[in-house]
Amino acid sequence: MQFWLMKSEPEDVSIDDLAAAPGQTVPWTGVRNYQARNFMRDAMRIGDLAFFYHSGCAEPGIAGICEVCSEPYPDATQFVAVDPYFDPKSSPDKPRWWLRDVRFVGKSRYIPLAELRAHPELAGMRLLARGNRLSITPVTPEEWTFITQLMERQ
Repeated sequence: MQFWLMKSEPEDVSIDDLAAAPGQTVPWTGVRNYQARNFMRDAMRIGDLAFFYHSGCAEPGIAGICEVCSEPYPDATQFVAVDPYFDPKSSPDKPRWWLRDVRFVGKSRYIPLAELRAHPELAGMRLLARGNRLSITPVTPEEWTFITQLMERQ
């Protein structure tokens, strides 16, 4: 099993939206970075776990955990001309953008970015790297264990 961090803007899809979705499952649409796409398409596996991270909000942070629950398939938003994630260079016969479905595992105590930065144990975490803007990043087993222990603190 591998571990990931997946960013979503809460006004698009929040951890509460995922929990309320039919089957508690949503497609992870809108990834338009090749490295993040490659993580989803090529590296993720069904059963991998991910931190659900709220980004683009007043206080970004980890809001819960989700599980990868599908094989990769083309992101339909790339073909819809009125969609913000439309890609005119992509076509159904040659899609550029892929996604996977994720399933709700649990909501956690909210762990803000500032709190993550305060722990030297996480100094090497990709999320915290200067200039990192990837919406999907790998998480080491050590980082996963440390953060899940943080989630249990009140």
